[in-house]
Amino acid sequence: MNAKTVLPAVAMTAVSMVLTLAVVVMWLGTAVPWPVALVVGLGIDGGWLATLAYERRLAAQGDHNRAVTAVGWSFGILAAGVLVAHALTAEHSAGAWLAVAWLPIAAKALWLVHAMWERTALTPVALDAIRGIQQEARDEAAVARARLRAEAATEETRLTAVTEAGARVARVQANTAQTLSSAWSTLETARAGEETGRALTSVTARVTPGVTPRWELPVWGPSEPLASRSLESAPALTDEALDVIVDEIRTSETPALSYREMAARFRAAGHSASEVRLRAAWKRVA
Repeated sequence: MNAKTVLPAVAMTAVSMVLTLAVVVMWLGTAVPWPVALVVGLGIDGGWLATLAYERRLAAQGDHNRAVTAVGWSFGILAAGVLVAHALTAEHSAGAWLAVAWLPIAAKALWLVHAMWERTALTPVALDAIRGIQQEARDEAAVARARLRAEAATEETRLTAVTEAGARVARVQANTAQTLSSAWSTLETARAGEETGRALTSVTARVTPGVTPRWELPVWGPSEPLASRSLESAPALTDEALDVIVDEIRTSETPALSYREMAARFRAAGHSASEVRLRAAWKRVA
């Protein structure tokens, strides 16, 4: 894996060193003897390579020295400066020489990238663990999305069923209301008719001589419960209390009331007693 970054850095370093040495020998060879120019070129490249080697040694130990790094960048900038100066003073192909003047700086940048690659490199075991964690997270996310989609589809189906059921109930209620309204209209028409009303009155209630009771329409709508006490809610009367009430009702008029009249007034007053107890009380007081 290191070859992806170290090979370009090595290649760029070799090209920049050869180019720097060639430029120094050609440029300074016209002013000084070529052995001197060769020494100057080797000095620049040697310093550049020595600081690079020392930086690599520190990096292998997990250490870093800013002074060595500064010296290495100084040699790189010096080599680039020599190339730029040669390009500016060259009589021919100045643009071409200026175009390759950045190679020493590019080589230093590639070694910096390689160092960062090494600092962030992981072992195959760690990479496998990371891939496993990522795959597990993707699986959980996919399952969660599928669960949400299924729940959404189920809820949509439920809401659709509830809506359809509500619509059916509303239609039934509307049809029932329409039917009741039609029946009510028929009853009202029958009630308003003179002959029909007289006929219905004669069969729905006993006709009193000289009095014709009015036939009322049946109640359509909510009804209110009776406020009177029911037989189950009324407390049971003792025999003594029952005798007192029966005697008061029986003697409330003169002559004394019969058992049937007394029983009717007893129940109308809201009292509660079985027929057996009520008749026994009547016998005791009468």
